[in-house]
Amino acid sequence: MPSDTTAQADTPQADQTPEQEERMSGLRTIRRVAPYLWPADQPWVRKRVLWAMALLIFSKLISVTTPFFYKGAVDALAEEGVPMLALGAVGLTIAYGMARLMTVGFQQLRDAVFARVGQRALRMLALETFNHIHALSMRYHITRKTGGLSRIIERGVKGVDFLLRFLLFSIGPLMLELLLVGIILAVVFDFYYLLVVAVTIGLYVWFTFAVTEWRVKLRREMNDQDTDANQKAIDSLLNFETVKYFGAEEREADRYDSAMAKYEQAAIKTSYSLSFLNFGQSFLITCGLIGVMIMAAMGVQNGTLTVGDFVMVNAYMVQITVPLNFLGTVYREIRQALVDMGEMFNLLEQPAEVVDAPDAKDLKVDGGRVELDDVHFGYNADRAILRGVSITAEPGEMVAIVGSTGSGKSTIGRLLFRFYDVGRGALRIDGQDVRQVTQKSLHMAIGVVPQDTVLFNDTIRYNIAYGRDGATQQEIEEAAKSAQIHDFILSLPDGYETTVGERGLKLSGGEKQRVGIARTLLKDPPILLLDEATSALDSETESEIQDALMHAGRGRTVLTIAHRLSTISEADRIIVLEKGEIVEQGTHDALLARDGRYAQLWRRQQSEETD
Repeated sequence: MPSDTTAQADTPQADQTPEQEERMSGLRTIRRVAPYLWPADQPWVRKRVLWAMALLIFSKLISVTTPFFYKGAVDALAEEGVPMLALGAVGLTIAYGMARLMTVGFQQLRDAVFARVGQRALRMLALETFNHIHALSMRYHITRKTGGLSRIIERGVKGVDFLLRFLLFSIGPLMLELLLVGIILAVVFDFYYLLVVAVTIGLYVWFTFAVTEWRVKLRREMNDQDTDANQKAIDSLLNFETVKYFGAEEREADRYDSAMAKYEQAAIKTSYSLSFLNFGQSFLITCGLIGVMIMAAMGVQNGTLTVGDFVMVNAYMVQITVPLNFLGTVYREIRQALVDMGEMFNLLEQPAEVVDAPDAKDLKVDGGRVELDDVHFGYNADRAILRGVSITAEPGEMVAIVGSTGSGKSTIGRLLFRFYDVGRGALRIDGQDVRQVTQKSLHMAIGVVPQDTVLFNDTIRYNIAYGRDGATQQEIEEAAKSAQIHDFILSLPDGYETTVGERGLKLSGGEKQRVGIARTLLKDPPILLLDEATSALDSETESEIQDALMHAGRGRTVLTIAHRLSTISEADRIIVLEKGEIVEQGTHDALLARDGRYAQLWRRQQSEETD
């Protein structure tokens, strides 16, 4: 579906109109793309651009001389004037055909020379966008709709491709060709021919741009509806099971159809405006063509021009008519491409909330001591999640964090992995503030088994091997054995090459969790973060996995975020959180003896299991 949105200007001023902001955004977009066409450190790219431009000029020079051969052939056949270059009608016809062939040949050679430059620019921009999206904060990805985000990237990259090809090889060549034809008409015929052509082109360009600006507003609305419909479709497919659970297929279809109905209305308006634009363009071009041809016909009648001149004038008018008709399409698409690219560059300019400090160094883990020092944090300024939490996990120690829903347990895990930065206080690993070390080194030092393991739509082997790049098959199998899933994998028809489906939906919850545990065990990090790691497992498997995790945790610092208290009874220390504050801490037996909040949670769970 065609689509477009309005990109914001670099620094929108309060007194700027939306049109001015769009224009500023378009200029910014061109400035952002230009370095990819003329990089200072890539001389081969510059050479290819220069060769492509030279070939473009050659093709246009040949193109504007082609009608001279046409005229000569006609005059020779009509026995008027002196045969051009004494080639005769047949020779001139052959020369005419060769000139046309050379024009096309130079154009195709130009495209071939420039192809590598264009594809390089596309690849680099796509990679830059991909890397930037991964660098954006968890907060951004939580609030951003995945479907809309993928649509912005898709349209932006396509816009770059179109802009590179048509801005350089359509608008520029068209201007050159119009200039050359205008000079020929003025010199070979009369200034009035140039005047008629110039007026026609001026009116045509004004009409095209004016109507296109109006159409952009219609297309913006169509783009919004397109994005909305696409988002509803992706959201529904991602929640396929939920849709089935509630028998909501018809409801989802109605939502999607409602969005598509709005897109249909916007698309119809856009289609009507396109018909008006095309007719207006044809009317102006036809008027100019008739005017010039009448002048040429009168010249033939009074003997000042030959029949060949008449044909040549017609050839030139047809020659400029074709690219002028194309100008409408090119301008619309360039306008659209600038808007789509502007949205993508807006995404690229979205600042990352969590970034490495300028002097950040790699994290050096000596023992793996984790310390939360008076940590305050809230996802929103008006709602605190953690209120002065201080926790220390010594090297090799297993510390469990428990509490009711919303107490801040999982938030601690996100802060440790630095998905967010603490508001006040500090979080340190072996005395190093996580804000002062590189994120890459921090992430490599921590292994996470989340509550809901999400797998790539690839093989089981790939998903386990994701834990460590370059892992051998033997290492992968050892990790699978430790996670109690090796035998299950071998029982599958394709073994380790079994595809798990999107988000791992072909596996059960427990199977997915064990693949996730194997992946983390393969990573072999000094610090383990277990976020409800066995919540999806049955009691028997949970006991086996607990043994595996206890074994894997030896010699490592282990932070366990748990809801099921039976899984953390062997922890060295248990931290009890309530409303973002520590209310109790100690060993399992000591906390039960205290008969406080932990004991209350323990009795409740024991009662539920008994029932």
